[in-house]
Amino acid sequence: MASIKKMIGVAGAGTMGSGIAHLAALSGFQVILWDLNEGILNTALDRMNKFMEKSIQRGKMTEEQSIEVLGRIQPTTDLQNFAPADIAIEVIIEDLEAKKDLFAKLDDILSPEAILATNTSSMSITVIAEATKRQGQVAGMHFFNPPQVMKLVEVVRGLKTSDETIAALMDFAREMGKEPIEVKKDSPGFIVNRIMIPQFIEAIRLADEGVASIEDIDKAVTLGLNYPMGPFTLQDYAGVDIGLFVMDYFYEEFKDDRFAAPISLRRLVQAGKVGKKAGEGWYDHTPGQKAEKETTR
Repeated sequence: MASIKKMIGVAGAGTMGSGIAHLAALSGFQVILWDLNEGILNTALDRMNKFMEKSIQRGKMTEEQSIEVLGRIQPTTDLQNFAPADIAIEVIIEDLEAKKDLFAKLDDILSPEAILATNTSSMSITVIAEATKRQGQVAGMHFFNPPQVMKLVEVVRGLKTSDETIAALMDFAREMGKEPIEVKKDSPGFIVNRIMIPQFIEAIRLADEGVASIEDIDKAVTLGLNYPMGPFTLQDYAGVDIGLFVMDYFYEEFKDDRFAAPISLRRLVQAGKVGKKAGEGWYDHTPGQKAEKETTR
């Protein structure tokens, strides 16, 4: 199996996809960044520019270096351009059928030696891999937001993932300055979300029962457990709707009431209050309002 040496394909140019593409380019890799339209790709490049502007202001990189980094990224709306990639990392919506469809297409485009990875935060690697003819070369590579900052990467085995694929992905993560951990079994939510989601649910239940305000629950967790941000702040930052999706997925997979989403969370999402990206979630993030201070993790 070929190692991951030079060319990286990233399918999906949203917040996470653009962050992963930027991370790879910052680490010296050539990157092909795909999405459905040029508008999404331009927004992704603007996001990278703003990230590097802050680094330039802090003296962590020069303007010349930022230009070199962007020069390593090839935006495209044509998946066929992934053909020379050593690895393709899928970072599209958390929809199983959409992921399987994309993996089937990439399987036909990539060289036989290339690795296919998914950044899914909870879905079955085994099921996604079955859409390809290279199940041994399919694995999870779950980054955390923002990928340029967060150190952890969960490298997740599917039932048929080879040892060589896991080793290549662990080495690749280290080359980008990350700390990879191996998830040895294809279990919903892997490690971090399996631990985090029940904490979210219990925090919401505490607020629903009137035990404490969301502000004081966040304060209790940050100061009492030494977490960098509380559960409500984190939900707003990551997307309240994403948390609900994962809870529902867990509930369907495990058939366990401990993963049942609280009604108050479901109502929040139904009202469009899905977090910072919408201007409001558990907290009000609209301009002029005092939003909960974000802590960089």
